[in-house]
Amino acid sequence: MTSSVPAPRIPEAVHRRRWAILGVLMLSLLIVVLDNSILNVAIKTIATPAPTGLGATQSEIEWAINAYTLVFAGLLFTAGLVGDRVGRKKVLLGGIAVFGIGSALAAESGSPAQLIAYRALMALGAAFVMPATLAVLMNVFEREEQPKAIGIWAGGVGLAIAIGPITGGALLDHFWWGSVFLINVPIVILALVLMVWLVPDSRDPRPGRLDPVGVVLSVVGLVLLVYGIIKGGELADFTDAKVLATILAGLAVLAGFIVFEKRSDHPSLDVTYFRNKVFSAAMSAIALVFFALMGVTFFSVFYTQSVRGYSPLQSGLLMLPLAAAQMIFAPRARLVVDRFGNKATTTVGLLLIAATLAVFATFEADTPIWLLEVVFFLMGTGMAHIMTPTSVVIMQALPREKAGSASALSNTFRQVGGALGIAVLGSVLAASYRDGIEDKLGALPPGLRDTAAESVEATLGIAEKLGPRGEALVAPANDAFLHAMHLTALCGTGVALIGALVTALFLPGKPPAGQRDDAEPELVTAAE
Repeated sequence: MTSSVPAPRIPEAVHRRRWAILGVLMLSLLIVVLDNSILNVAIKTIATPAPTGLGATQSEIEWAINAYTLVFAGLLFTAGLVGDRVGRKKVLLGGIAVFGIGSALAAESGSPAQLIAYRALMALGAAFVMPATLAVLMNVFEREEQPKAIGIWAGGVGLAIAIGPITGGALLDHFWWGSVFLINVPIVILALVLMVWLVPDSRDPRPGRLDPVGVVLSVVGLVLLVYGIIKGGELADFTDAKVLATILAGLAVLAGFIVFEKRSDHPSLDVTYFRNKVFSAAMSAIALVFFALMGVTFFSVFYTQSVRGYSPLQSGLLMLPLAAAQMIFAPRARLVVDRFGNKATTTVGLLLIAATLAVFATFEADTPIWLLEVVFFLMGTGMAHIMTPTSVVIMQALPREKAGSASALSNTFRQVGGALGIAVLGSVLAASYRDGIEDKLGALPPGLRDTAAESVEATLGIAEKLGPRGEALVAPANDAFLHAMHLTALCGTGVALIGALVTALFLPGKPPAGQRDDAEPELVTAAE
């Protein structure tokens, strides 16, 4: 069969172990994605006062999530370049080791501030893992097998999304909240051993120079922007002078970053890539779908645990259809692209995401739970048919030597989209909740009133402390949260619809039949 592949570029020894290498890469990817999906079910527990949790406020919870995503996104450009320069295997090993150390420290955090700092350290390691996994993948598979491998790789993300909430829920049912981070350590050790043994090293023969100024500008700009958005939600006032000044400063620094990158002869973000409309549209689709979905998973945990009363483990199991759909459809999505083209597949995927978010806006405290399960399954289906085709478009838009850069860009846009989704939709949720609950808190002392208005968890926590006197707060808290959730879900719907419009206008349609003949048997094998 190899005779049909002209001039193989992969050494035979590497080619023979390519599927084992993919398995190791997926293990390292698993822990990076697993960490965020585990944290989702732990949000409510961490928000609970000590000794059960850390008593974190909603804004501190948002920062515990966003400290990870912002550092991760800000360093991905540089991480991809470092991997291209010093070797992807070395970067992969170093990144996973740092991630493991950060996980062990996060498990022992004594305050929300410590947790935020250690999550940032975990992100430092994760930033070097993520681009290296895709870059190694592109260097151990021949081009015609790459879509199949990327489909399986994307299915690995679905597996992590599935395992995360269930593992997190099971751990929280039996151990303290820090166990959701400590679980990473044995996986890290296993991944390190397997990597040393199996993964070949590769690098770009002409690597780019590092761009420290660009990295600093991108991280500072994103942190200022997200800080301003979260602060606006916390105060329920986006016209506050401090909030506006921080958001505008963030936008100004990001504008300065783009100008600097345009003029640099060694940019970490090569803006010339974005002259390609297909590449730009695929990037936008990834950013927008994660913007909508990360915001939804943030509030869905409070809906299932605080309003519906499910345990962390039950809440994790409720998210299983989302992950199952991704695992089922991500490896097969390429077949749909072969049949209908990138444009139709990705656009319908985004429309499906928009429809499910619109349904979320109708959920009440007594909505049958099977409806939530159907919505989660359809969300996962939509996501699988967005991630696989857009990942293939992005990775194949650049030469093989630039695989690290393409992977870094793809992941940066996903993480920035997710961070902004949590910040913006989390702030809409917080501001709307505060508006809905404030006039119901008149009986509380002034000091407690402000704390109780921060989130549904804060209100219910104070109601519990007050005993029988606090019971009158439970129903208004649930009502205010549901109203805030409906508004947030509709904002997510609008974002997904914008994504669908972008892909419908700019992604390529169905490829000519001749381009698919060679790859199709391989892809069918992957789907069986």
